[in-house]
Amino acid sequence: MTVTVVTGAASGMGRSCVELLLGTTDHLVAVDLRAPEIEGTVGLACDVSDPAAIGRLVETVRGLGPLKSLAHAAGISPTMADARRIFDVNLLGTVRLLRAFEELAIAGSAAVCFSSMAAYQIAPFADPALDALIDDPLAEGFLDQAASTIADSGFAYALSKRGVVRACARAAVRWGRLGARVNSVAPGIIDTPMGRQELEQQPVMRDMLEHAPLQRLGTPAEVAAVVGFLLSDDASFVSGIDVLVDGANLPGMDAAAQ
Repeated sequence: MTVTVVTGAASGMGRSCVELLLGTTDHLVAVDLRAPEIEGTVGLACDVSDPAAIGRLVETVRGLGPLKSLAHAAGISPTMADARRIFDVNLLGTVRLLRAFEELAIAGSAAVCFSSMAAYQIAPFADPALDALIDDPLAEGFLDQAASTIADSGFAYALSKRGVVRACARAAVRWGRLGARVNSVAPGIIDTPMGRQELEQQPVMRDMLEHAPLQRLGTPAEVAAVVGFLLSDDASFVSGIDVLVDGANLPGMDAAAQ
């Protein structure tokens, strides 16, 4: 009996991951702030910023069987919260989740966490001090320091997602000693409720879309397909990387700036 877990499962890219992974495992656990009611799944509620809730989730999964895969899609965007909450959910939540599920990882287990195209956009502005900050989110006082250093929610979002990429690479080393794999995916502008909210409220997002070579939004199913590959045995020697799924939006913006 094997178990697959999908967070952020109620809608958007997480829901597409659930639909793709149904039938590939004995138990598919669909996780969100409120337990999703999706046929064929075990619906559980979990706030990934709550260590106790993560602990309860892991114990439930432990009781169902060996961990086959984890798709961690839960997260929040710049228009949804302030910088502190963004760091707490996106970065600290991801690191805690990877640490907790490491207890269940066995040979053949695989995890994929969601980063963002924004992680690449912020790269030119990152420096050793910021990287040192986001590389140790479990440090005492991290959230206070992060929120006082980065007050802008957009910058905090991008930095939190850069932290996710780096955290997954580090986790791949630890999980690899168990015969398991960890990767991340970086979606571009995707047609989800969260994505549409960002487009409506952030002019820079609309400008980015204008320079997208494919001239359209990505779909949740297109991102889920990449997640499915990374979780599959076809990707058995792929670990520690981030896969950009943006329809060449970043190169399109670079070309427009020249």
